[in-house]
Amino acid sequence: MHEITCPHCGKTFNLDDTGYAEILAQVRNEAFAAELQERLALAEQEKKNAVELARARVAAEMQQTAAQQNIEIERLKAELKSKAEIIEATVKGELKDEVAKKEAEIARLQEELKAADVAKQLALKEALGAVEKQRDGLLHDLEAKEAERKLQEAALKERYETQIRDRDDTIKRLQELKAQLSTKMVGETLEQHCSIEFDKIRSAAFPMAHFEKDNDIRTGSKGDFIFREADGNGTEFISIMFEMKNESDETATKKKNEDFLKELDKDRNEKKCEYAVLVSLLEPDNELYNGGIVDMSHRYPKMYVVRPQFFIPIITLLRNAALNTLKYKAELALVKAQNIDITNFENELENFKEAFGKNYELASRKFATAIEEIDKSIDHLQKTKEALLSTDRNLRLANDKAQDVTIKKLTRGNPTMATKFEELKKGEAGGE
Repeated sequence: MHEITCPHCGKTFNLDDTGYAEILAQVRNEAFAAELQERLALAEQEKKNAVELARARVAAEMQQTAAQQNIEIERLKAELKSKAEIIEATVKGELKDEVAKKEAEIARLQEELKAADVAKQLALKEALGAVEKQRDGLLHDLEAKEAERKLQEAALKERYETQIRDRDDTIKRLQELKAQLSTKMVGETLEQHCSIEFDKIRSAAFPMAHFEKDNDIRTGSKGDFIFREADGNGTEFISIMFEMKNESDETATKKKNEDFLKELDKDRNEKKCEYAVLVSLLEPDNELYNGGIVDMSHRYPKMYVVRPQFFIPIITLLRNAALNTLKYKAELALVKAQNIDITNFENELENFKEAFGKNYELASRKFATAIEEIDKSIDHLQKTKEALLSTDRNLRLANDKAQDVTIKKLTRGNPTMATKFEELKKGEAGGE
């Protein structure tokens, strides 16, 4: 649908795609007519330019031809004069024939000039005829388009007048319905009316829902009604805080719907409701609220203002939207549970890592102590090894020294011992 505003009366009405396309066609026809007028003007100017150009071209050709003929005539005259002067005395008869020929040629050239002028006039008339024929064709097309446009305009005007009459009839009928509704609600409050309307369809449309008065005033304020509904698993998927405002409730001063939105949003947050809806009869002449469901989310999140006749439709719309998201809420709850399991696993893993770290640290300290003791033992054994190696070296030196001891070395510088060993050696030899 397209919204159109009348430039004369200022009324606004909606058009379907067909009507809108017809208006566009009308605009295009007007644009075509303007373009056609412009093209006609251009064609007329082109015709004038063509005529002037043809005239100029023919005049130039005629002037060129006349100039050539004049030159030829002058040449012939000069030639004739020259020949006449030369042979005037002797060939007067022949000269006369030559003059006659030249005069005949001059006459022929003049006839050709006249014929060229006639051809120019014919070509000019033919060009003018073609331009006039084209202009007449364009004028005929313009007249046909103008007649077609007038017919379309008349049909479109009649259709729009019919739509405007239907719209006025609909507005009048809605105003009468509104008056009847207000008359019906005389003697009962708006809250009672909404409660009765809900109870009429509770068992059929909302068997699992709770729609009760908000009697909890622990936070200092309360709404009028709270609507809640959960699935078979007990998971709540929608909750709505309702506030009802009747024009008769405020007789001293006339208040506006926006005066109650802030308090309604506060009640919604305190009672942990997802949506907030103001059912109101305030501002009865405001076309914004009379038009249907008004989304006030630009002021407060998930808030709507409706007339009483839209009380059940707003519940149905919000509930169906919530049902569509119930699957995603269940998946979200599953993901949250999985995240909790992952968190618990991570905590247990951290506890295990912490205990394992403590045991590893204790074992590492004991292992370092054992390594240190082993290093000490190795150092002690190394020292013992070095001592044993040193003893072996001393024993080897002692053995070498012992092997190097001889009687000569022992008796050197000791004559007494030398004598004794000598005697002993001799005695051993005699005994043998």
